[in-house]
Amino acid sequence: MSVQQEAGVDGEALEVWVDQDLCTGDGICAQYAPEVFELDIDGLAYVKGADDELLQAPGAATPVPLPLLTDVVDSAKECPGECIHVRRVSDRAEVYGPDSE
Repeated sequence: MSVQQEAGVDGEALEVWVDQDLCTGDGICAQYAPEVFELDIDGLAYVKGADDELLQAPGAATPVPLPLLTDVVDSAKECPGECIHVRRVSDRAEVYGPDSE
């Protein structure tokens, strides 16, 4: 079963955000999906915007590009701080991360 089928997203737009209060700075997310995540000078992970700039506002989210979906989901699953949240844009329901069902 694919990541999309497992999540039940079937082409729905997804976004991801990082809770810096829980981030341990291990950098696993940046290893899996460097196009989406980056560690800042403070040692914490942030998502990147379309212009590759770090989105540092609390709760800032960025779209998950379909080709990177598996890498972003793996980041959420492997994150030791359990701080990566992947949710549907349409209803903001978390499909991967600590608050997913």
